[in-house]
Amino acid sequence: MTGPAVATIGYEEATPAALVAALRQAGITTVVDVRALANSRRPGFAKRALSAALAEAGIGYAHMPALGTPAAGRQAARSGKPEAMRRIFAAHLAGVEPQAALAELKARAAREPVCLLCLEADPAQCHRTLVAEAIGLPIRHLAPASPA
Repeated sequence: MTGPAVATIGYEEATPAALVAALRQAGITTVVDVRALANSRRPGFAKRALSAALAEAGIGYAHMPALGTPAAGRQAARSGKPEAMRRIFAAHLAGVEPQAALAELKARAAREPVCLLCLEADPAQCHRTLVAEAIGLPIRHLAPASPA
């Protein structure tokens, strides 16, 4: 892809090694974690472990919690109400702090290859796609190799 773009990736069905491999193959220089809370029950995907694994691979890490889904939106998603999650997230994204984070993200994506990270494997089911759409750059969705 030529020119500025933003990539997205979900780690739901990935190992940390597969995630790093997909990011390296795509030429990503920085992962932007758009989870409200950068913790995970999946080993290797909490903020400290993930940022260390990425650093070891020569990939930067930035956590932008202002671009995470608020608690009410996460609850709607868990309850199988994606339209409600989108509505809640859109209202959240209109706020001052999320708008500042979007501007920072767009500027970063114009300078270097970035990838938005969240849990869901399917980008259509994840707010990271809404974040990517909000910055107005071309989007490419990456997928880590499935475990064998």
